[in-house]
Amino acid sequence: MKVALKLTSHLISLILFTVFVLILFIVVSARASGGEPEFLGYQLKTVLSGSMEPGIQTGSVIAVEKVNDAMSFEIGDVITYMEDEQRLTTHRITDVIQNGEHTMFQTKGDNNEEVDANPVMAENVVAKYTGVTVPYIGYFLNTVNSKNGAFIFIGIGAFLLLYSIFTIWRAIAQVDLKSKREEANVS
Repeated sequence: MKVALKLTSHLISLILFTVFVLILFIVVSARASGGEPEFLGYQLKTVLSGSMEPGIQTGSVIAVEKVNDAMSFEIGDVITYMEDEQRLTTHRITDVIQNGEHTMFQTKGDNNEEVDANPVMAENVVAKYTGVTVPYIGYFLNTVNSKNGAFIFIGIGAFLLLYSIFTIWRAIAQVDLKSKREEANVS
């Protein structure tokens, strides 16, 4: 029973450490590039509204692919587009509108009653939703990306690092003490 508990404890510690390192990597790379966090070539976007629920919940992080050809989208695709200069929106295409040389998309949030008031110009589409959603972690990433959140996150990371060093040092000291006792008993 003791061995199983110890293995479970080590496994949980390993998982938490891996998640910590992964989030640290994402946050640092996003801060360094000055843009959105990326992981394995996908941009990570935080969902701040419930317009796409229940499929995409508020507070989720979604993975999106950058757009190479906005003309290839069709009805049913979920796209991320610039609604204005400061705001990105992720909604589903309900209609493709050809207006001379311009292509526009009529969009609608899955949880909204009506289609969006303004069609989206193809040039304003920045990404396509990949179908990958991680619930609730968006709340955490938003907090970490704030000044106070980054400070707290770095503080927690420093504490965990120091605690790990202390734990390793203590384990090595116990092994050394046990070796010295065994040597003393042998002599």
